[in-house]
Formats: sequence, C-alpha cells, structure tokens
Amino acid sequence: MAAGEYVSVSSQADTERAALARERRELASSPELERAELADIYVKRGLTPELAVQVAGQLMSKDALAAHARDEIGLSEIMRARPLQAALASAAAFAVGAATPLLLVVLVPLDRLPPMVIGVSLVLLVLLGALAARLGGASMVRGAARVGFWGATAMVVTSLVGRLFGTVA
Repeated sequence: MAAGEYVSVSSQADTERAALARERRELASSPELERAELADIYVKRGLTPELAVQVAGQLMSKDALAAHARDEIGLSEIMRARPLQAALASAAAFAVGAATPLLLVVLVPLDRLPPMVIGVSLVLLVLLGALAARLGGASMVRGAARVGFWGATAMVVTSLVGRLFGTVA
C-alpha cells in the first residue's frame, strides 16, 4: 500500500512540477499577459479591476511564480505533494489497522475467527470513519456510514473474488 501511495503521490508531484515549469516559461515570455491573467482572477474574486491590477503587480514584483502557483494553479507549499511522507503515513496506518485483526488471530478460537475478524473490523472502520469526520468538522454519522458501507463492500467483493478463484478457506 505504501508503494502504491508513493507512486500515486509521485505522479501528482510530477504534474505540479510540470505546471510550475509551464508557468515559469509563460512568465518569462509574456509577463504582462500573466499579470492581466492574475488580475482577472482577483476581479472574479471580488476586487475592482483597478485594485486587482495593483494587487497582481505587487504580488508579482515580490514572487511572480509563487503568486501564479497559488492563485492560478492552486498550489501552495503547505499543500505540495510529498510522496515519501504519504508512503510512510500509509505504511503506518496499514500497520496499525492490521494490528487488531492479527491480535484476534492469536486470541480467538479458529472456528469463531472469520466472523470475529469481520465484525471487529467493521466496528473499527465505523469508529474511525466517525472520528475522521469529527476531526474534519463533518457529520460523524455520514462519515461512519460511508466508511462502514465501503469497508463492508470491499470485504464482500474480496470474498467473492476469493471464492471465484477458490482461495477462500
């Protein structure tokens, strides 16, 4: 999972670098057009055309690429793609998430293991969905329901695929 996360976020970082390189070329070849483009963005956000031109000029005089990256492309340093950080976070999350089912394998008799792993995993998914929603300021019920539904769906699909290929014990 961590490798997949790394690859995915690396692709996002490549896209960001390409967009910045394109913007750098456009700033070098057509600075006035780029200033007008930035001013137009500010007008659409509610500034008067005169103030928008002034703001665009001041921001571009300080760091034109940063102004365009933030306001035209939507990139900022804090939101930049970080593949290694994403991979490590994914690896840690999956390791922690796997701990409970693995603990059940040690503690629960074999004949009761499948329903216990399914049940406990679903309960934990619902709790984590609610917690994530709460931390994000969203509806805990909606977050819990979404994570519970898709977690259960993933379990069912995985089970069906396993049965299809004869690998379910």
